[in-house]
Amino acid sequence: MIAAIERLTGLERKNQGTVFLVGFGHGGTHWIIGSIYVLLPFIQRDLGLSYTSLGVLFMIFHFSAFAANFGSGLLVDVTGRRVVLMVASLCIGAAAFLAFGWAKGITYLSLMMVLVGGTNNLWHPPAISYLSGLFPKSRGYALSIHAFGASFGDIAAPLAVGAMLVWSSWQTTAIFSALPVFLIAGLIGVLLLSRDFITGDLNNETGEQKRGLSFQEYLDGMLAMVRDRGVLGLAMMAGVRSMAQSGLLLFIPLYLANVLKVGPTIVGVGIAAMQLGGMIAAPLAGTWSDRIGRRPVVLAGLSGSTVMIAALTLAGNEALFIAGISVLGFLLFAVRPVIHSWMMDLTPPNMAGSATSVMFGAQSLLSMAAPLAGGMIADAWGLPAVFYALAAVMLVANVLVYLLPHHDPGHDAGESKSL
Repeated sequence: MIAAIERLTGLERKNQGTVFLVGFGHGGTHWIIGSIYVLLPFIQRDLGLSYTSLGVLFMIFHFSAFAANFGSGLLVDVTGRRVVLMVASLCIGAAAFLAFGWAKGITYLSLMMVLVGGTNNLWHPPAISYLSGLFPKSRGYALSIHAFGASFGDIAAPLAVGAMLVWSSWQTTAIFSALPVFLIAGLIGVLLLSRDFITGDLNNETGEQKRGLSFQEYLDGMLAMVRDRGVLGLAMMAGVRSMAQSGLLLFIPLYLANVLKVGPTIVGVGIAAMQLGGMIAAPLAGTWSDRIGRRPVVLAGLSGSTVMIAALTLAGNEALFIAGISVLGFLLFAVRPVIHSWMMDLTPPNMAGSATSVMFGAQSLLSMAAPLAGGMIADAWGLPAVFYALAAVMLVANVLVYLLPHHDPGHDAGESKSL
């Protein structure tokens, strides 16, 4: 059985623990934002906020995530301290979420969202480059487990938060929900740092660089990267897809609570059902893309997502709606690790952190538009109109995949690239 798993994934058993530990660290960052999405309808009612106000709140989140990209990739590639930066991301984000428990107005919430958004994007450059450097020949699988961890956090948080909201306020729920993230940060710090992971070399079994890049080497690498049509095109496509995803994550719980009139537990179940599909799909899609290439897997997921988003408004009750978002989650989140792997295929290992920053910078920049525009559409024409707009956005992402330069990263994965 173990031998079969090793053949299927391309990783020996001793390496699986490292992959899953980093994956569950990613789950910690998604536990925070997943909890906030479930709290949102109750924050809205308690503070008397409009849909547009909620859109502004999440526009701030995405803007701070975008701003963090200017420094996160630089920190990773120049210092090489990937594990330290992962631990810092979790601790600062958890502290900001803990502080939600004392929120009295949107100004305070906005300040905390700045920290949550910034540390959310601080996580990705060190974690993705860490796994990519350790396991270049099984990059799709390793990053699919990274995405698996995110989906696990996105599933566990809504279920736990939805249950807690039955007997406690949203402020108290926020305080208790922040505590598991500190625990995950501690585990990563103890289990990775204590085994000398921080002083190794990217080409052995560590994922840390002995020497980071000089600032001039970093600038030269960035200049080469921004001239690469494939890198920029892939970042743009990832950004458009993320724009649709951010709108869905914001407006699905609002649709459940305000249109279908379900309680907090069902809101949590609905979001968890969406993420469950993604948790199942990510390892399958990532492993498959290592064999047949990234492009066909991405196209299949984006095309199916476009159809499902438009079809959601036809669901007349919560059971059909939750079934629909389960299928949507399977398709939508399947492509996430494949896109990340595709970007790592196109860039040299010593610039992996900055390449991740370019990609997540594009995602954060474009994602800023979805909450505000969606909130304005919802206030003017109702929540169903938002889903039609998001389906149109996802259709644009499909077109951008077709326009990307042809490349077969599934077969080239693991080879060093020079831009």
